[in-house]
Parts: sequence; C-alpha cells; structure tokens
Amino acid sequence: MKYKAYKERLVKIADLGYTTAVLGWDQETYMPEKGAGFRAQQISTLSGIIHEQFTDKELGKILKKLNDSPKKLTEKEKRNVAQTLKDYKRQKKYTREFVELLSKTTSECFQAWQKARKENNFSLYAPHLTKMIALKRKEAELLGYKKHPYDALLDQYEPGARVEDLDILFKDVRSQLVAFVKKVAAAKQNDDKFMYLHYPKDKQWDFGIDLLKQMHFDFEAGRQDYSAHPFTTNFSAKDVRVTTRVSEDNFKSMIWSCIHEGGHGLYEQGLPESEYGLPSGEAVSLGIHESQSRLWENMVGRSLNYWKANIKLAQKYFPENLKNVSAEQFWKASNIVTPSFIRTEADELTYHFHILIRYEIEKALMDGSLQVKDLPAYWNAKYKEYLGVKVPNDAEGVLQDIHWSHGSIGYFPTYSLGSFYAAQFFATAKKEVKSLEKNIENGNLLPLLKWFREKIHKHGKYYSAEELCKKVTGEKLNFTYFMDYAKEKYSTIYNIK
Repeated sequence: MKYKAYKERLVKIADLGYTTAVLGWDQETYMPEKGAGFRAQQISTLSGIIHEQFTDKELGKILKKLNDSPKKLTEKEKRNVAQTLKDYKRQKKYTREFVELLSKTTSECFQAWQKARKENNFSLYAPHLTKMIALKRKEAELLGYKKHPYDALLDQYEPGARVEDLDILFKDVRSQLVAFVKKVAAAKQNDDKFMYLHYPKDKQWDFGIDLLKQMHFDFEAGRQDYSAHPFTTNFSAKDVRVTTRVSEDNFKSMIWSCIHEGGHGLYEQGLPESEYGLPSGEAVSLGIHESQSRLWENMVGRSLNYWKANIKLAQKYFPENLKNVSAEQFWKASNIVTPSFIRTEADELTYHFHILIRYEIEKALMDGSLQVKDLPAYWNAKYKEYLGVKVPNDAEGVLQDIHWSHGSIGYFPTYSLGSFYAAQFFATAKKEVKSLEKNIENGNLLPLLKWFREKIHKHGKYYSAEELCKKVTGEKLNFTYFMDYAKEKYSTIYNIK
C-alpha cells in the first residue's frame, strides 16, 4: 500500500515535470520572442510547485517507511525507493525560492544567449551568465562536496562522476588520442567539397526524416522540429521530440544532427512506459544517454556499411550534387579529421578536445579561478592551444553552445563518456548480434535496435552506469575500446600503417 502511494505521488510529480518540459520545448521551437517574459514566469512557477511536491514531508515519511522495510519490496521497487530517497534528500537542500530563482534565471539566460548569438555580442549574455554561475556555485555549496565544487554538479548528470576521475580520463585523451590525431592530420586529406554545395532546406528535411524512419524512430510516438541547437526532449515514452538544424551549404550538419538526436529519441521511446514517473522508467545517466546517440551517429551513421545502404537514397534527393559520388567517397567525406572551432560539427576524434576545453573552463568557473568577463579571451586561447585554430568571432566561439544558458554546468563531460561507452557497447554488439554489419549494409537497423532495447533501454535506471556497463560488456568503462575503434577505422580511411 505504501509503495502504491509512493508511485501515485511520483506520477503526479512527473506530470508536472513533463508539463514544464512542454513549455521548455515550445520556448526553443515555436514561441514568439515577446512571450519570453511570461514564459520564464510560467516555468518558474511550475518548477516551484514541483519542488514543493517532491520535498513534501509526507513523501519523505513514505520513503523512510519503505526504505526501512525492504523485505516487503521487490528488487526493482527497492532500487526505485533508494534512488528517490537520494533525490529527495538532495532536493530538501534547496529552498523553493532558490528553485524559482534558478528557473527564472535559466529562462532569461536562454533568451539572452539567443539574442547574443544572433548579434554576435557576448556582452548581452555576460550579465545573465554571471548570475547563472553565481547560482550554480551556491547550488554546489547547498548540495555539498568533498574535494571540488564541480563534483556536486557533475553528480547530477553522471552520478558518481568526480573531478579526480575525469582528470585521469582526459589525461588518457591527451596522451593517446592527441598523438593519433597528429598522424591523421599529417596524412593526405580526403575530398568533401561536394558536402558544401547547395542543398535545399526542404529536401534535406525530407531526407533526414527518411533516415530517422530507417532507424525505426516511431513518428506515432514522436516528431522532429527545427531549433537553434539540436536537442531531444520527452514527455513520456510515447511522446518524444527531436530537433535538427539545417544549413543549405553544409549537408553534414543536418545528417548527423538527425541521426544523433534520433539515437537519443530511440532510447527515450524504449524506456518502459509502465514505469512512468519512477526511476525505473528513466535513463541511467547522461553518459549512457550519449552512448546511444554517439553510437548511432558515429559507429553506424559514419560507417561505410551505412552509406552502402543509403548512397542511392541521397542521390535520389540530390542527383546533381551526388551523381558521381560513390558510397566509399561519401564515407570518407563523412570522416574528415581536421581541427575546427564548432563542437557540434567536429569530427569524432577532435570532438573530445572540444569537450576537454569546456571541462577545464567549467572547473575554473566553479572554483572561481575564471570570471565570466574573461571567458571569450580564455576560450579563444584554449582553442589556439589545443586545436591550433583561431576563433573568428564569439557567435562561433564562446556563444556556440546552449548548455550554460540552461545552467547545465557539468553536462559536457558526459559527451566524451558517451563516446567511450558507445565504442565499448558496439564492440560487444558486433559479437552478439548475428551479421550486424551486413544488416547495416542492407539498411536493416532493427537487429541493433532490438539489442539495445534488451540490453539497455528496458532497464531504465535499475542499474548504475558502471553496473550497466559491466552487465552489457563484462567490464567497467575502458578507454582502450575507443582507441582501438578509432585506430582501425581511421587507419583504413587515411591509409595509415
């Protein structure tokens, strides 16, 4: 009976949360500019109500009684209660005033970021971001930490992640990946000029929809729209929204934003709908979530087998641009490794240098060694140091990402974690899914999706990221899988011995 009461309360809280998410999705897609002020107020009000509901004393009593009587619960119910109790204790550290202020600041900061990016003027964003960083520092103090204030925020996106561990991981990136990228950079570059011809927006859109359908993204339980920065959100497993961005003179941008967000969307659609509102109906962590999108985007969408299946479809949509382009040429053009200043359009190797830069910046912002006013200069210097590129302007530099305007400090490292999980999962899938690569070559992506449904999606948050990785692959996260994958693939593409 107590568990039923617990579940009923969490379902109601989820209803409120997803209602707020609908407003957030609308804010980033269709909301008129003048609606920003009231939208910030509306989301702030709902966020305050959700916080109040989740930190209600009665829910705390229910959780304590359930936690104190574990014998009456199934293993899944025990884990749900333990996870919710952890979240409850964390949320109790916030006041409603702080939650509403953070929500309002987030909406205002997002609007300022949009305007600043459009006008290429960081000064329009700086005061709002300064306020946001101050709130995130206060949040870290509220939550508590042992060694670094950044740890408190990392834990919200990747439970258990700590600066001391990520420092080691990114040290591996520097020591192993940097040397290999230099070898690739020294090799003869492949031709990708045909990717930058004129590709009409509407035809790109239709092509992207076809790619999503091939992945078995369920359009009866989801949709795609345009946004300034591609993202995925969901309001249940039966209502998942992905967005894309189309550039008529860059065919690459739309293709892999569709496939990437499609990977996120498939994960959300695969979560058990019977567990709606409960931890067992949620994704494990952002690192695991990102493993899904990066695997579909890179291990599948940037593979030779994938373009053997899809080159004729691409030629059907764009016969003039692609009539003389083979699957192998398209594949090689899809995997150009070269330093750049745009994270979302970076190749899958130098991408991790983009994440490393953001990781170092976030640590510095949180410990106070870097101030917002100095951010553009610091950003540009890091890009020169790690990628050897000169950032042309703030819109394509420090203003390119939406995350800080959302207050998502601690989010970026999950992108690299996701890529490393993806390589490890894909290596296992190739062993366990019969004729996997041949199926991809034939355009049959269902066997891989079914493997994900069984191995990852159906479990929700039953396992931690580390537990899930061990269950699926037999060992904890191992950077070697990513390096092996990178060396095998790019040594072939660039003829490196």
